[in-house]
Amino acid sequence: MTNPTTGSVRFEGVVKKYGAIMALRKLDLMIEPGKLVTLLGPSGCGKTTTLRLIAGLEPATEGRILIGGEDVTHLSATYRKVSMVFQSYALFPHMTVLENVAYGLTVKSMPKREAHQKAEEGLELVGLAGYGPRLPSELSGGQQQRVAVARAIVLEPEVLLLDEPLSNLDAKLRRHVREEIRQIQQNLGLTAVYVTHDQEEAMAVSDRIIVMKDAEIAQEGTPHDLYERPNSTFIADFIGDANLIDCEVMAANGETADIEVVRHKLTVPNSDRPKGPAKMVIRPHQIRLFGKAKDGGFAKDGGFEGVISYAAYLGNQIQYTVDGELGQMFVISNSAANPLAMGDNVSIHIDPSDVRLVAV
Repeated sequence: MTNPTTGSVRFEGVVKKYGAIMALRKLDLMIEPGKLVTLLGPSGCGKTTTLRLIAGLEPATEGRILIGGEDVTHLSATYRKVSMVFQSYALFPHMTVLENVAYGLTVKSMPKREAHQKAEEGLELVGLAGYGPRLPSELSGGQQQRVAVARAIVLEPEVLLLDEPLSNLDAKLRRHVREEIRQIQQNLGLTAVYVTHDQEEAMAVSDRIIVMKDAEIAQEGTPHDLYERPNSTFIADFIGDANLIDCEVMAANGETADIEVVRHKLTVPNSDRPKGPAKMVIRPHQIRLFGKAKDGGFAKDGGFEGVISYAAYLGNQIQYTVDGELGQMFVISNSAANPLAMGDNVSIHIDPSDVRLVAV
């Protein structure tokens, strides 16, 4: 019978200090077996420190770390059942691709022939069958990244750790390689911990995202939860683009709240905000802009007033900056048929059901 904790990662009150610097505050987290969990956040938030603590590359100052239910807090990296894919790939340039993938196995004293056979299997898993005789310099950046993944998975780790694995690739290649990494992880049922500062990347690959700020967890949940139900202005602004608008909660009525924004009153979904000042979160694609009609009035009345201060045509969408009574707004329109121009007066319309409330 399979151990239900195999591949799990648990932090219990883990603290990491570098002298007087608090790199990680008392951290409690649980990563379930077979899931890909991303540690996301700005530079210096503690995400890479967390990864290095799992790997055994840094000792914890306080608390316990468990992998597969086993306490590994004081176990060195050599004896932990984890493999790490580094940002720089860390391939040996003088070794062939096959030798690079087999390296960890030979270090563990596996016979060369058996190690090379497992390395071939690993290369096949990442779509690089037949590439064994080549040198890393003869591969593209995406192929080198897949070699690094193959080298990690042939060690049959309980946990695969990926530290900013796509940061050296261009935008189109990043999208392609992240899909491949996700597919490999799902096909093998690996537990994976993925570190990135790229919000889109995190949302594309993750079962769950742990957003970190100032050495602690700011919020965790599925990509959908974080995008649709942010618990703070930091999360709302960090996970996707967001417009944050001052408002006043006048009354909370169970599932809804009555708010006042400038001269408008709206009834919006309630997110446990009490009466008083709050921030209204609205995503750029949820805003509708209406320009002047032929009679000189707005094509649709009843909105907030504004003027287009910037417009950028991006092929499949137009991005606008709108200045007006709501302040400066970022708006994305997927309709390029009748573009608005800089200087146009517009009526800004927001569906109240799209609004989310967070604390000021």
